[in-house]
Amino acid sequence: MDNQNNPKREQPNNPLHGVKLVNILELLEEHYGWEELANRININCFKSDPSIKSSLKFLRRTPWARDKVERLYLKLMTGEK
Repeated sequence: MDNQNNPKREQPNNPLHGVKLVNILELLEEHYGWEELANRININCFKSDPSIKSSLKFLRRTPWARDKVERLYLKLMTGEK
């Protein structure tokens, strides 16, 4: 079977599979706002003149920061405190 027709089949146990970073960031910003995001994840792209574009650029180059953003997203999606 062609995996292009069902991309979830490639990584069925990865809750982030198929979720784009831009969508994660937009959802988190909408839910928390930039100020609360900066409180939860202490990175300058959330503190100093924040935007989706500048945050994406930073997070794509910085694996540890992206990991923190992805973990916050998963907590939000699972209702974890």
